[in-house]
Amino acid sequence: MANLGIPQNTIAVLQKYGFNFQKKFGQNFLIDTNVLDKIISSAEITKDDCVLEIGPGIGTMTQYLAESAREVVAVEIDKALIPILEDTLSAYDNVTVINEDILKVDINAIVQERNGGRPIKVVANLPYYITTPIIMGLFEQHVPLKSITIMVQKEVADRMQVGPGTKDYGALSLAVQYYAEPKIVANVPPNCFIPRPNVGSAVIRLTRYEEPPVKVEDEHKMFALIRASFNQRRKTLVNGLGNAAGLSVAKDQVAAALEKMGLSPTIRGEALTLEQFAELSNLL
Repeated sequence: MANLGIPQNTIAVLQKYGFNFQKKFGQNFLIDTNVLDKIISSAEITKDDCVLEIGPGIGTMTQYLAESAREVVAVEIDKALIPILEDTLSAYDNVTVINEDILKVDINAIVQERNGGRPIKVVANLPYYITTPIIMGLFEQHVPLKSITIMVQKEVADRMQVGPGTKDYGALSLAVQYYAEPKIVANVPPNCFIPRPNVGSAVIRLTRYEEPPVKVEDEHKMFALIRASFNQRRKTLVNGLGNAAGLSVAKDQVAAALEKMGLSPTIRGEALTLEQFAELSNLL
């Protein structure tokens, strides 16, 4: 089977099927064999692994995954790509393609069925417009995962790994760092894709923690606090949380908790570490 990481092979497949890129699905296909090799090696795929691929496109990375993994389950939303995938993946008997929206799939059921409930690895070149809901969905549904190795917009990758006090720091940084250890493994320029995106991309690997790095009594409550404190970044925590709809904490409660933690009553959410948000959540 022709290696689709080579641009002319991708172009030939697209022409053969008269494929039109769908703006609504954020389709940008990878055409760089070095980047593909880098993703597979960063994800540490072995013959023991069951891999979930999100958005296989025409099967470029799927071919690489099928060579390295025991089994690949690829979830593709675009019906027009299904006949193409049947063709480009015809040489592999260890790939299952599911034509569904990943946000609606019961991933836990797939893990049970395909991997006996043991942790899987997720690998994806993610459509940028739904990167965050996909990643948060995987974590919040407590899907058994070893790692998530994904291509995302460069600034989103930066946001996932920064700490307090920087402009990129926010709810996504804290959520990712609660569940996993993030590490950017490659920066990828626009010319590695067809069509070319307008922004740079990065491959980031999120290695799932066995146990979260902080102890929190109610993680839903903590994330509600985190979201409320970044919804109004310029406000102090006392005002931001005190005014947040659906949180029902009074300003004086917040002020008292901050005092107990030895923090200034005028502090903003962007200055707090994950540990401090966990402590604040437990106190409230």
